[in-house]
Amino acid sequence: MVDLHSMSEWQTLGHALTYLERADRIPHRAAGEEALLEELPPDIRRVLDLGSGDGRLLSLVLLARPNVRGVALDFSPPMLDRLKERFAGDSRIDVVEHDLDEPLSDYGRFDAVISSFAIHHLDHLRKRRLYREVWHILEDGGVFCNLEHVASPTPRLHQRFLQAIGLTAEQEDSTNKLLDVETQLGWLREIGFTDVDCHWKWRELALLVGGKAAPPA
Repeated sequence: MVDLHSMSEWQTLGHALTYLERADRIPHRAAGEEALLEELPPDIRRVLDLGSGDGRLLSLVLLARPNVRGVALDFSPPMLDRLKERFAGDSRIDVVEHDLDEPLSDYGRFDAVISSFAIHHLDHLRKRRLYREVWHILEDGGVFCNLEHVASPTPRLHQRFLQAIGLTAEQEDSTNKLLDVETQLGWLREIGFTDVDCHWKWRELALLVGGKAAPPA
């Protein structure tokens, strides 16, 4: 079931700005982003960013791969405004309004699909379906890189994560629907992704990566 209350929160400027302010202060975030960039093939031409937010991750991809063209998806009006402002005049990037609770539209095929702290807002069934949709739109030899907020194995470790990022349980984002790393890696393998692994992790932040192998010659 879609959480309509959670969806409506992302339509408000206050919720979006609070999220961005916290995201900018996440410890070790840059290390996770650097690990993600290392997994991108050197010759990628098209990249899809799921839940682009203010476009921070996609901007880093453009710095690392200046010849890439990309599509930035988000559904929050404040985030869409930030995206349009950031990429104004940059013909390499198309900003598209899309709610990840809905199936991916026909945006074409991509050499890389990326995401940063977005998919954990979806319910678990939708997460799994989205991963399958990603597999279908990846080019052979493409890669899916999801820098994600995942569930801790125990409540105590979750509490330690909140303390590490300076939040109380009352301040935690109510739209979070966290899931453990192992379950998500298992889904990717079942779908058909290859070389699936968690390439980087700090407490509840993890980089989940899977590729789409080219068929045998």
